[in-house]
Amino acid sequence: MPASSAKMLAKAAELPADEVVVDLEDGVASADKASAREALDGAAALGTLAVRINGVGTPWWQDDLAAVAARRPDVVVLPKAESAAHVHAVAELMPAGIGLEVQIETARGLADVERIAAVGGPLEALVFGPGDFAASMGIPVLTIGSGAFDYAMARIAVAARAHGLQPVDGPYADLRDLDGLRQAATVALALGYDGKWVVHPSQIEPVNEVFSPSQDEVERARRILSAEDGVSVVDGDMVDVATKRMAAAVLARAGERVPGME
Repeated sequence: MPASSAKMLAKAAELPADEVVVDLEDGVASADKASAREALDGAAALGTLAVRINGVGTPWWQDDLAAVAARRPDVVVLPKAESAAHVHAVAELMPAGIGLEVQIETARGLADVERIAAVGGPLEALVFGPGDFAASMGIPVLTIGSGAFDYAMARIAVAARAHGLQPVDGPYADLRDLDGLRQAATVALALGYDGKWVVHPSQIEPVNEVFSPSQDEVERARRILSAEDGVSVVDGDMVDVATKRMAAAVLARAGERVPGME
């Protein structure tokens, strides 16, 4: 939600989203950057409250961080990170206790994603940015979220998991195409992503449905974990300890923790 829109900020505070990202970057015109920062005092969320600052190297990012220090949201989102140095520069100016999510949105950012993921400190998540990435790569599409991104998304997910971070997919901008949104979310889930950004309230429920295991999946995961040790058969499939780790991961998405299987 752009911080420059009081109406959208008020709406965002009531939405059943896991995280609300209040935007100071692309969603705010250059002339409105200062007033958008002032509006952060009115930002709220039912879940996690994040503020996306402007990228390192822009005229605004340090003033954005000063505004963040005053508002103290849960998370800062850094867009267009292209090196570990960008992440360090932001982390060094952030107040203690605030998390950091980094968007990988360019070819240069992807080329350095493993070093970015290794920064540590407040870093919590890597977020794929499909719009700017498509532009960076010269992919001839005109809707954010359309295009072929399997390699980039897989590489980001691997870097994130290797360093204990959450991989999060970016938005799908065609607000009329909920089937396309579900398909994009399904691809992200299959690549190991924990969630997906949305840009309209109508997109929240479809994305939540994709990323939440069905009751049938939860029950099957429980049956797998209850199987005898070693190799066995459950529902016609061979099951071993690797399968049990997979089942534990499904249950974790459903909010259940399995002792000894994390």
